[in-house]
Formats: sequence, structure tokens, C-alpha cells
Amino acid sequence: MYLFFFAALLQSIASMQAAVPNRQPELASTRDMTALVFSSGGSIWFAASRDMGATFSKPTEVAKVPVLAVGRHRGPHVVISGKTIVVSAIYGNAPAEGEHAHGLPANGDLTAWRSEDGGATWSPPTVINDVPGSAREGLHAMAAGENGELASVWLDLRSKGTRLYGSFSKDNGATWSKNVLIFEAPGGTICQCCHPSIVFSGKHDFDVMFRNVLDNSRDLYLARWDPRAMPSRPVKIGVGSWNINACPMDGGGLVRRGNKIITAWRRDETVYLDEAGQPETSVGKGKDVALAVTGRGSYVAWTSKDGIEVHCPNAEMKDMLVGPGGAFVSLTALPDDSVLAAWEHDGRIEIKTFR
Repeated sequence: MYLFFFAALLQSIASMQAAVPNRQPELASTRDMTALVFSSGGSIWFAASRDMGATFSKPTEVAKVPVLAVGRHRGPHVVISGKTIVVSAIYGNAPAEGEHAHGLPANGDLTAWRSEDGGATWSPPTVINDVPGSAREGLHAMAAGENGELASVWLDLRSKGTRLYGSFSKDNGATWSKNVLIFEAPGGTICQCCHPSIVFSGKHDFDVMFRNVLDNSRDLYLARWDPRAMPSRPVKIGVGSWNINACPMDGGGLVRRGNKIITAWRRDETVYLDEAGQPETSVGKGKDVALAVTGRGSYVAWTSKDGIEVHCPNAEMKDMLVGPGGAFVSLTALPDDSVLAAWEHDGRIEIKTFR
């Protein structure tokens, strides 16, 4: 049994190009703005809300690129740093070939664009990875600090195996540091196509979550990265392990609220919520997990066989955000303690606020 949300009217952004679906939305919010990015074909699109998600501006094109990495959590990301909006994506000049190409670029680079006028205009692209083509797997994450700090992490293929690399900016993404090896697995590779997550710690450093490969188990690990020092040794999240000889193609959600780290992720077919100091909690069955945290507590959304389900704080039952056809939900917490969700649905991006 499900409770369906009617907290706000559903907004829908139709396909930006005829017969080309809108894909992979991501949200970011501050007190003054909520930002939405998504892809359509080889273009990256941006829309903004000044009323906490009640309405959004007409989408504008950030960039059009030859081969954009998109799908399975690939696609553009967005952060807001002061008055600067930064959008990142991985693209290349030619498509990869072979049975595992998946539409990815053969020579993908992690690239950022900046806007200082609310998204009206965008800077030329800046490449973040310092070994050309090493970000071609297409999976990355980005986070903003409080004083112009930005950090990005990505799955890197500059040498045999998959490693987690990162880069840091002190100037709202205008320039980026030399790349830093965040983690190299003893067995030669971390999980090859599960997206990482990153969040600002509230001080000078960042928390990073990724899926590791250890003795044929593929579990989530958490590391602390202070750009002024070496990254910490990562620690496993959760009490169980997922023994699988394949890549699940699924990461999770990571939020820091005060001194508490909160994560949500999938192990096998079960979605878990893990809050610091508490045992992990099973919240449902599914994949493609998203997380937002407000003063009311933790909200977890995921794709199930029935649609997009949501676990809300203190809820006695799961809620249904949308029925069959909805996928790849993104969540962001708003200043009024509501939560905004955006997802793919039949070629559109749909958006709804709920509490």
C-alpha cells in the first residue's frame, strides 16, 4: 500500500529536441536559488527557480558537445557557490567503439562551465582531469563549500584498472588543482561503473563515497579528503556485503548535516538508510537511490518495479512519487524543510515538491 503525494502541482519539462528525450536531471539549492540541469542529445540544459521550486525558468543551453556521457547516473552535475553556478559533465569528440561502448565518448574529459549572471551566460569550458581522456567512463560528482571551494571526484582510467581521482578549486571553479589519487584498490580496481558521491564537511575537507571491489564484494566505502593533505583510508559502510561478480551500476546518496554523515544506497535488491550512530535501516526494494536531509529527517527515493518510491521521516509506509515509467530521481533539500524531486519520465523531466 502506498500514499501518493499531492503536496504540489507536478511540473513537466518537455523534450528540448524533437524525438530526443530529456535525461539525467540533477538539482542543487541554496536559500536564493534552486538549480536544475539535465541533458538532451548532446546538449546540457539549465533552469532556475527563485521560489523554492514552485516555478522554473525556461531552460537555456549551457553547451552543446560532440559526445556527452549520459545514462546510468552519467550526465551533468550542478553546484551553487555564492553567486556562481558551476555545471560539470564528461564529454569527448568521438564515440567509443566495441560491445561495451554504451554510447560513451572514446576520449572523455571532465569539464566545467561557470555562470555569474544566474545562468544567462556561461564561460568557455575548463577541463578538470589532467590526463586527457582519463574520465571517459563518464561517472563523477561535484560539491561546493562555503568560501569558493569546489571539489570533484570521478572514476579515472589513466592506467590499468579503475581508480578514484579528485581535483579541487579555490575560486568557484575558475581554476582546478593538479589531480589527486583519492583511492587505489589493492586488487587493481574499484567498481568500474558505480557513480561516486561527494559532500562538503563544513570545515576544509570533503567526504567521498564510492563502491569498492574487495574479495569479489562490491560495497560502499567512505573516505575523508582534505585537499591540504592525503585522503584518509576509506572505511566500509554497512554491516553486510554484496558478493557479485559484476558491476551493479549504482552508487548512492551522501549528505552531511552538522557533524552527522548520512548515506543511502543499494545492497543487492534492498535499499538502505545509514545514519551515523544508528544501525542501517532497510527502507525498500529497488535501485538508483537518491537522498535529501532536512530538519525533519532523511528522505530516500529509489526506482522500484512500481515506479519511484520515497521513504519519509517517521513514515509508517512508503510513499509513491510517480508510478511506472519514472526513473533516475534527484532530490534536494529546500530552506523551508521541504524536498524537491526531479526525475525522467517518458522523455520529459518532471518536478515535484513534497514534505
